[in-house]
Parts: sequence; structure tokens; C-alpha cells
Amino acid sequence: MSLFDTLVKYGMPFVPKTIVGRVARRYVAGDTLDDAVHTLRALNDEGAMGTVDILGEEVREPVKATAAVEEYLRLLDRIEDEKLDANISIKPTMLGLNVDQSLCEENLLRIVARAAQFNNFVRVDMEDHTCTDNTIRLFRQMHEEHPTSVGVVLQSYLHRTIADINSLLPLVPNIRICKGIYREPREIAWKDFETIRANFVYATEKLLSSGAYVGIATHDPHLVWAGMQIVDRLGLDHDRYEFQMLLGVDPELRRVILANGHRLRVYVPYGKDWYPYSIRRLRENPTVAHHVVRAMFR
Repeated sequence: MSLFDTLVKYGMPFVPKTIVGRVARRYVAGDTLDDAVHTLRALNDEGAMGTVDILGEEVREPVKATAAVEEYLRLLDRIEDEKLDANISIKPTMLGLNVDQSLCEENLLRIVARAAQFNNFVRVDMEDHTCTDNTIRLFRQMHEEHPTSVGVVLQSYLHRTIADINSLLPLVPNIRICKGIYREPREIAWKDFETIRANFVYATEKLLSSGAYVGIATHDPHLVWAGMQIVDRLGLDHDRYEFQMLLGVDPELRRVILANGHRLRVYVPYGKDWYPYSIRRLRENPTVAHHVVRAMFR
């Protein structure tokens, strides 16, 4: 990464919110459920599936966690009513994980049960390392009652990921594997780019060869190719895996994946808490952040 990229990456919090908002439109469907539905329809028409995330995390008040549950239930109802090819993604801290773990469990179970009613699916997102144990525990609890309606996320930059895979494989789980975006200390996370890549490939092959359903979540063409190579070598049917990408990131690569006959799901966030999400996206993608800097001077 160049010095300029580094300055852009870590200078994002000092950029005026209105400027970030101009670029953030590509990453966020909008403020409302209607905005998300409109985006999902367009993705479905393109041949892609969706997973919808209501923006917001680190909830500290039970009433806000309850409000998030109600919005997710409305979202599931809307997906069912409009026959959209989409599921949902949820961050446990939005459901009150840092308020009361029992409250979070109850909230998540309500949502997973509604998804199961519609034969739909809930992805329990992974956050920073302080949430990892509790997130995996939540997944195990939900899986006991609704094994086909819930999945979890593992991050290839964490040292523990292969051990977590080994512990979860008896469940024949549904797992999204991604690199990871949170700033973690070296004692728990790999820092070298190629090591993170190598662990991603190893984790993907280990999961697929063991019967797990895998969401291969990456915008790295090398890792996309590696995923295609693994599924070809293992002779897997296309219903055993999917590729996953973020809304607004490399739509050309998205079309390449679809054109090669693979299933692809796009992460579609919406809601009024778009700013912290957008800052994370820009921090991890300095190339896009260049557009923010240019916008400041126009």
C-alpha cells in the first residue's frame, strides 16, 4: 500500500459526512426497506441472490435491540411476500449481545424461527474478536432448533479459524468464509496478506471437502479463481456453495462469476446508520477512497 493510500485509509473519519455520503451510495441500498427491496429486485433480475443487513451494531439499550428484531421480522415478511431470492444477515451486537446475552439469544431465536417458517435463512455475522466465542455459541444454539435455517461467518485472518472449523464440522454447517476487516492484534490475527490468503484457501477447501455449505466471500480475483478451482477439482454441484460479494464492489467481477455458472449472493445493507459502515468499506478499499478525496476538491 502506498503512503497516499495509507493516509487516505486512516484519514476517512476526518472527511465530512456529506462527502462520504456521495460515495457511500454505491455500498448502501438506502435508508428504507423499500430501498432494499428495489435493490434486491435488480440483483435478482441480474441473476444474483441477496442477503440483507439492517445497518446498526453495538446496541446498548434493550429497546433498540427489540426495534431491530421487529424490523428484521418485517424484512423477512417482505422477502416472502414479494418472492425475492434473498436471505438476511445479522450482527449479534445489534440484538443486544453486549447488553444481555439471554436477551440476544431470545431476539435471535425469534428471527431464526420466522426465517424457518418461510424456509428462509439467517446468517449470523462475525464481528471483532471480543464477540467470536459468543457468536459461535449463538450459532450452535440456533442450529440445534433450526439446523437448515442458520449459518455463521469465520474470518481467515484469525489464528483460531481452522480450529473453529474442526469443532463445527460435525454439524455439517453453513459457513461464510471471509478475510476479516476488523483491526485485530497480531497475537490473534495473521497480518501478512499472503498468509491470510493462504488460510482463506485452506479453510475453503477444508469446509467444502468435509460436506459444509460454503459462502466464499471475497472480491480478490485470486481467491475467486482458487474457489472455482477447488469446486471443480472436488466435482461439487453448484448447490453446494456460493460466492458472495458486497454491494457496490467490483460489479464486473460479479458478472464474471455469474457468467461462469456459479451462484452469487450480494450483501445488501440498508438503514440510517450508513456512515460507520461506509467508513469501514472505504478504509478497506483505498482505491475507492481516492474518489472521496477527489470529491472534497470538487
